[in-house]
Amino acid sequence: MKWIRKSFTDLTPNELYDILHLRSAVFVVEQNCVYQDMDYNDQQALHLMGFDDTGKLAAYTRLFPAGVTFEMASIGRVLTGPSARGTGAGKELMQVSIDAVEAVWGKGPIKIGAQQYLKKFYESFGFEQVSDIYLEDGIEHIKMVRK
Repeated sequence: MKWIRKSFTDLTPNELYDILHLRSAVFVVEQNCVYQDMDYNDQQALHLMGFDDTGKLAAYTRLFPAGVTFEMASIGRVLTGPSARGTGAGKELMQVSIDAVEAVWGKGPIKIGAQQYLKKFYESFGFEQVSDIYLEDGIEHIKMVRK
């Protein structure tokens, strides 16, 4: 996997299209969840893109400094495309995301809003549940923090 991190203004039109296409394919179509993906936070995010050997976007996250989506740095819109699943790309994506947050904004707590069924996956990276289960767009979520 080739990892590229860019600010919103540095994304090419094709990269932005690929990001929005993959997010829509996974979060809207695959998860059958009608919601407003474009939330005006993209402009404040760093976009971490993972490209497979063919040059296709296969994994993605948004990274934020403290004060944008949470009171601390955060990682969001975590996804791997169908072609990357089962390859370890998700684990690599999370580790590269954590490393990127720490490289850009320093070591400190990182907060996520995680789909509840992925709790054990995020716990393997040191995240701990800090909220009750809540519904977001009809899907059970929990807030988690990595200290």
